[in-house]
Amino acid sequence: MIFVTVGTNEAAFDRLLEAVKGLQTGDEEIVVQHGSSAIRPANASRTYDFLLFDDLVEVMRSARVVVTHAGIGSIMTALSCGRRPVVAARLVAHREAVDDHQLPVARRLEAAGLVTLVEDLSRLDEAVAKAGEQVEVSLGADERLVTELRDYIRDAIGYSR
Repeated sequence: MIFVTVGTNEAAFDRLLEAVKGLQTGDEEIVVQHGSSAIRPANASRTYDFLLFDDLVEVMRSARVVVTHAGIGSIMTALSCGRRPVVAARLVAHREAVDDHQLPVARRLEAAGLVTLVEDLSRLDEAVAKAGEQVEVSLGADERLVTELRDYIRDAIGYSR
């Protein structure tokens, strides 16, 4: 099963859901949590506006592949379920977010081997076809990553000591 989630953001993520329509999955089931988007991919066997957290975890654990927006909560949940998610960042240019904060975070997590980032959604099918191996992800302290994320957040909010 392929599980697609756009998270709980109030903005639609139509660009991702349009790309899901093009997935060539054979007989593999597609389940979509579409949030506030009006798009319901016709190839999805089940769609949900939102899922309770426990239900989300259950679906992620059952999935061969998790495709998600690049929200840190969705990424961390997928990783905790043993899935290296395929991620797409919400972008301000498409009115999917108030800023482009998801992109640098997703790029850094991809460099760390934790996610597969798809910046060009015309390549989503290719990324999903290659994805799906269950992974043992160690979420222990990677001091460099923690420092980079802390610095990024501080810069983003204008925090200074």
